[in-house]
Amino acid sequence: MDSSGALHVVMFPWLAMGHFIPFLELSKRLAQKGHRVSFVSTPRNIKRLPQIPPHLSPLINFVSLPLPHVDTLPENAEASIDIPAQISQSLKKAFDGLEVPLTTFLQNSNPNWIIFDYASYWLPGVAAKLGVPCVFFSLFNAAVLAFLGPPSALLRVEEEGFKPEDLTVVPKWVPFHSNVFYRLHEVLKYMEGAGENESGVSDFYRFGLAIRDSNFVALRSCSEFEPDWIRLLGELLKKPVIPVGFLPPSAEDIEKEGDAKWVIIREWLDKQGRESVVYVALGTETTLSREELNELALGLEKSELPFFWVLRKPPGSNQNESEMLPEGFEERTRGRGFVYMGWAPQVRILAHPSVGGFLTHCGWNSIIEGLGFGRALALLPVGNEQGLNARLLEGKKVGLEIPRNERDGSFTSDSVAESVRVVMVGKDGEPLRAKAREMKELFGDRNRNDRYVDFFSQYLEGA
Repeated sequence: MDSSGALHVVMFPWLAMGHFIPFLELSKRLAQKGHRVSFVSTPRNIKRLPQIPPHLSPLINFVSLPLPHVDTLPENAEASIDIPAQISQSLKKAFDGLEVPLTTFLQNSNPNWIIFDYASYWLPGVAAKLGVPCVFFSLFNAAVLAFLGPPSALLRVEEEGFKPEDLTVVPKWVPFHSNVFYRLHEVLKYMEGAGENESGVSDFYRFGLAIRDSNFVALRSCSEFEPDWIRLLGELLKKPVIPVGFLPPSAEDIEKEGDAKWVIIREWLDKQGRESVVYVALGTETTLSREELNELALGLEKSELPFFWVLRKPPGSNQNESEMLPEGFEERTRGRGFVYMGWAPQVRILAHPSVGGFLTHCGWNSIIEGLGFGRALALLPVGNEQGLNARLLEGKKVGLEIPRNERDGSFTSDSVAESVRVVMVGKDGEPLRAKAREMKELFGDRNRNDRYVDFFSQYLEGA
């Protein structure tokens, strides 16, 4: 800490867009408090980040570390968005190769704190040798982390493995009623996709060491939303758990997001009735099978509701996006539906008054953005922790999960249509819509969320 009380904080996120953005948002909030931030990542990823507001840019320094070469990674692949999910462990192997250059940077820069992500399980050991305290910044909510359990349980999975059925029940350490657990098809999909682990280190082990060896855990959540889970998490981890709020995007960020693309999108949305449109987006890295894509499309068609669907082709695919859709789908839904190919300004779309609901893959970033505008949720979790998020949200009555086959995860166009109609216009969905509108006061209130960052900043200053 310098003579003015300002800290030097190093940020080191995992190589995924869904991780860069909250880490950058927290960096901006700390810079607003007068602290100096070094945001460390790879050259291509730093170029992808949105511009920092001019009044904060002197306090945020972007540090570029070239990603080490790994034979199984495509050229110029520096983030999970650049690769198919099947080779994600290759990216983690390359990421682990950043340990030496990052150590050199830390030795030369003398930070007061390091804030790091789950993948860099080796970083607390480096920090301890340098005498620098470190914070594990969880981009997962407390319910997900508590479901995974204490570090000892995570490290035991690394040693002993697990049966799929182990994850389809509420863990023994959860003392209250909960519906937060995996469906069998979600666990089987994870195991099928894991394949050979080129990095040599499982995600369970990364989480276990990152949590165990950090000084404390920062959480992208707030006590009003999941008080029982946050309390339980502190008991399980036996260390402080500090919520930093939801870090909602600022009005300034929303206004600048995707200006060139926004003109066309806004023109279409402006023609729709108030809260009549269901916004459909399954994240930057989600890949549906051809059958799933067909059922989703036909379900939107059968719902007879206006929809705006952001559709992206999988990384490395040469397929034309329009070929992904059922034959004649766009013609049959023209006027009522808009299929937008590629990246779209999601926050601006969710903020538009014609959008009433959000069909989401249940990534935590998307949930925060959707509830920040009071949009009721149709839940279609696809992978990772998304199933746990879906069950948490359904339990809190802000969303409805689209039914799927328990073993293979398949769903039908009829179940999509019915779920979307309940969420958007059905009488049974009115409590969901009312509860989602209530959540806007929690997820979208900038002042309330800033108070969490204030406390976090004071905690860093006083530690």
